[in-house]
Amino acid sequence: MKFYHLAFMLACALCGPQAAAQKGTDIFEGADLALGERLIEEHRCAQCHTKTVGGDGSAIYRPKGRINTPGFLRGMVEQCNTQMNLGLFPEEVTAIAAVLDRDHYRFKPAN
Repeated sequence: MKFYHLAFMLACALCGPQAAAQKGTDIFEGADLALGERLIEEHRCAQCHTKTVGGDGSAIYRPKGRINTPGFLRGMVEQCNTQMNLGLFPEEVTAIAAVLDRDHYRFKPAN
């Protein structure tokens, strides 16, 4: 689990402090949700999460409050992209993160 923490912090650093500190969901504005859903299925994200955390894999979402902004969520998806060598483009990473926000995190829009 230590590796995941370090990798997550690196991913957030690479995304830039603005993305990590982002409070609202505007980074997901215009994201292609259908593309995100397709990529989640295609890359078998749920199966990997099941192997990582057990159960149905849903325990990976909001691990102890670490993923608390849209920027951190997008950074974590980017970390998976890098770690698994998925070759996703930035808009694909955003699409996946937008689906995860919609289905699991439900961050509030910025005011």
